[in-house]
Amino acid sequence: MRIIKSESLPTLTSSRLVLRWLEDTDAADLFAIFSNQQAMRFWSSLPWTDMAEALDLINSVRRHFAADSLYQWGVVRREDGALIGTCTLAHIDAQNRRAEIGFMLRPDCWGQGYMSEALSTLLRFAFEELAMHRIEADVDPRNGPSIRLLERLGFQREGLLRERWLVGQEVNDTVFYGLLQREWLARDRHA
Repeated sequence: MRIIKSESLPTLTSSRLVLRWLEDTDAADLFAIFSNQQAMRFWSSLPWTDMAEALDLINSVRRHFAADSLYQWGVVRREDGALIGTCTLAHIDAQNRRAEIGFMLRPDCWGQGYMSEALSTLLRFAFEELAMHRIEADVDPRNGPSIRLLERLGFQREGLLRERWLVGQEVNDTVFYGLLQREWLARDRHA
């Protein structure tokens, strides 16, 4: 049974952002983000080197959406329409109402609260509209800003997975985080 019964992802909005379906015209902006060494420092793959990788991502997002296994939105600034990042629900398990959250933001937009706003919007949608029970996050333990963001959103550290990723020639650990629907709803009510 499909979780989202439409041809594309719903558009989600917040005060400064729009989370929307990725289009072919987003390829150049996606390439600029995912080819950036600084942005990709703690990612689970190397920076992109070819524009074709951006179109591959967009096509992959569409295939995974059709299979109900991944939902990825472009994060767009309302003020100028600029695509500044992405946020994702991946590894969607409809039976257990579980997914993994992922996010990427252009480095020049770091520290301005954009990803906190985008993820709050996405989590509200995941827990309230999709009735997800649990959202997980997998983050490099050296990525302090992402860890602090997840913790501010209510995620709890659940463990360290040693040498989980091989990125290029570098072996990296993962810190695993989880957030339950009841924790989000209780937090959201008190906000």
